[in-house]
Amino acid sequence: MGELTYFLGLQVKQTKDGIFIHQSKYYNDLLKRFKMLDCKDAATPTTTNCYLDLDQAGKNVSQKMYQRMIGSLLYLTASRPDIMPSVCLCARFQFAPKESHLIAVKRILKYLKGTKGLGLWYPNGTNLFLNGYSDSDFGDCKLDRKSTTCTCHLLGSSLISWHSKKQACVALSTTKVEYIAAGSCCAQSLWI
Repeated sequence: MGELTYFLGLQVKQTKDGIFIHQSKYYNDLLKRFKMLDCKDAATPTTTNCYLDLDQAGKNVSQKMYQRMIGSLLYLTASRPDIMPSVCLCARFQFAPKESHLIAVKRILKYLKGTKGLGLWYPNGTNLFLNGYSDSDFGDCKLDRKSTTCTCHLLGSSLISWHSKKQACVALSTTKVEYIAAGSCCAQSLWI
């Protein structure tokens, strides 16, 4: 059968130095499907002042189209963990998407257009030591004032695990928020 080069939307490039996994064909198909092939690139997946809320006064957009966009972007997080916090933020508004939410999703697509060459690199012959990193925001969600935790784990220099999740409780201090994030990271490290 030969070397694996394409599997479920993941493109795999194997060299003597390691393995590179990306989804650039999927990006192109996604941009074409949502008519964004001619859009300008964006340097980041969200703007620095992006604070989404319910936006009840905003203009409604097609719920089915918005959900298709979110579902497609969630699939991309398999090889692009850099978009996960932004996609998860936008996914919170699938039940009643507004124009402001759609603009945020389109910003992610613009970012993907400018960063098609990114993916996951797994080099050969690296030391196998496990590192875990965590970070969180403090009460960033305008709706319930809950914080979001993001963690990632590297085995050597290869990313093997990542997640972004809203915390279950409202923290009253930045110390508690970081403590919850560190606990989540440690639990994942023990599982690995």
